[in-house]
Amino acid sequence: MSFLRSCRLPGVLAAFLLAVAPVHAEKTVHPGQAELVREVARDTGKDPATLNALLSAAQMQQSIIDAMNRPAEAKPWKDYRPIFITPKRIDEGVAFYREHRELIERIADQYGVAPEYLVAILGVETFYGRNTGKYKVLDALVTLGLYYPPRAKFFREQLKVLLELPADHLAGPLDTLTGSYAGAQGWGQFMPSSIRDFGVDGDHDGHIDMQGSLPDILASVANYFVGHGWERGGPVAARAQPDNAPRPLEVPDAQPRWPLEQLEAWGYAPLEAFDPGRMTSLQALEGGNGPEYWFTFQNFYVITRYNKSPLYALAVHQLAQGIAAGVRSADAVR
Repeated sequence: MSFLRSCRLPGVLAAFLLAVAPVHAEKTVHPGQAELVREVARDTGKDPATLNALLSAAQMQQSIIDAMNRPAEAKPWKDYRPIFITPKRIDEGVAFYREHRELIERIADQYGVAPEYLVAILGVETFYGRNTGKYKVLDALVTLGLYYPPRAKFFREQLKVLLELPADHLAGPLDTLTGSYAGAQGWGQFMPSSIRDFGVDGDHDGHIDMQGSLPDILASVANYFVGHGWERGGPVAARAQPDNAPRPLEVPDAQPRWPLEQLEAWGYAPLEAFDPGRMTSLQALEGGNGPEYWFTFQNFYVITRYNKSPLYALAVHQLAQGIAAGVRSADAVR
């Protein structure tokens, strides 16, 4: 006979049921959540209760903060390059380009962005859509926006934008979206503000889908580049050869700031022919065989608007070159 059937006193049964009943924990309220909800509700008219439910369901994850504290860009170029410039990543990029060639080249021509760079962005960011991230976007942005003081201002703004985005700008319901530890989404790893500002409905279905629509993904990447000043047909980067005593330079970022001829006068010779008046910058990197010097141009700077690291931009550039060469070789043997 079961325990319940043997209990004849109602009080005993009630006590047992209370003992085994699940205890419902209070809803999580994150630091700063109330103020954030007020701002989003004020700016969009969205229901505060719905917003609070979304945020309370999000979880702070220490693994996200740990990942933020050990970015790959902290590595020297000699260790960073082998992560992205591999035969497999180049070959997969060539195959991806050839499979989707008509779409890629049509969008590239429309926006004036070299097609191999559109493919290379997807190759570096997500291995052509295979690794788009395992973290819930809400968890990532709540963690970094509300629990990570070093970058809280930026990520709180991204969280606010995410909550404000209309449904037709998202790949699915907001609480189901997954992405990187930084909250970037889709094949191109767009942050919420980038979806808002540069997302494109490339397939004209009334919905911007950065996860499931290749026309949307490619057009959005191209639009992002154009929106940050991509120069149609312009160079990206080229090796520089220093003389025996080049002038030391402090270069805070990749923004072009000197005519090429000025850098030549300071002891850095181009290994390719360029307009001597073209504006450029100079990157000094720790290569596998010693120091590497690179002239970087406007389009390189544009790539750093996607990710500010010059290592990232140079990896995109070299992967793009490898893909373009592979496509030309495959075309030649057809």
